[in-house]
Amino acid sequence: MNLLPPHFNWNHARAFLAIARHGSLTAAAKVLRESQPTLGRQLAKLEEDLGLVLFERLGRRLKLTQAGERLQDHFLAMAEAADDVFVTATQQSQSGEGQVVVTATNFIATHALPQAIRALAETAPNLRIHIDTSNEVQDLKHRAADIAVRHARPTGADLIGKLVGHTQARLFVSPAYIDRFGRPQTPADLTHSSFIGFEDVAAYLPMLQNLGLPLTERNFYYTTNSGSVIGALIQQGLGLSLLTLDMAAQYPEFEEVLPDQEPIPIPIWLVCHRELKTARKIRLVFDAVEKALLDFARPERGRTL
Repeated sequence: MNLLPPHFNWNHARAFLAIARHGSLTAAAKVLRESQPTLGRQLAKLEEDLGLVLFERLGRRLKLTQAGERLQDHFLAMAEAADDVFVTATQQSQSGEGQVVVTATNFIATHALPQAIRALAETAPNLRIHIDTSNEVQDLKHRAADIAVRHARPTGADLIGKLVGHTQARLFVSPAYIDRFGRPQTPADLTHSSFIGFEDVAAYLPMLQNLGLPLTERNFYYTTNSGSVIGALIQQGLGLSLLTLDMAAQYPEFEEVLPDQEPIPIPIWLVCHRELKTARKIRLVFDAVEKALLDFARPERGRTL
């Protein structure tokens, strides 16, 4: 069996795969939590070591060359093998120490996870917890996070998910907006309204349109990946927004729009890698987060289990 050359650096291959997957140095750097210049140097060194040009630039995006496409499958196989080694080692470790990464939306991370962290500080004081506030679907298999709180059923045979509860989403607006533009009385009144939403509007716009709301992407003048920022923008009277009942409860001055409209059910899933669930530190955090989410989703707070 041929071994990797002594000078081979796995970080360079890792950078290659991230750039190939996300299409730019900026996006890859965000996922890997590295600086863009660092990834650029790693890619340049990999190309130098291999004597190949692996990407071509198309504006701000990077596209694999033919040589890069041929090598991608080999690097993916290496990544899968590295993942399997890590997962197996983590599974066998029964230590309640080390770091666990939990990813959740900004709102859940702020209002639900601190309770879990407080409990863990008492029962597992040697654990280090990193909370990644993101609305993106993080790739658990490739170590972007160990545990994720999501609002969609997990896909992939290597993931396990537990449906913790549900919340509902409705349209809300601030008195400041009503004072300027009036109160919408029918869905048709929303045709030219200004909306505030999460960044990937195209992902949830069809859901709003299926409810009979005459909206297009042009209605969404302001977008962000932070629930707290959405709340602040609504307070300024800049537009309407779809909020879960738990988010709206933080802003008692907000008023519901079209209250007769059917609410949108939003599930709360707790997800981790199937094998990592057997590692003690992952089990400890998974169970603590589940308990915190159950309390967060209790019916008397406007949510249903």
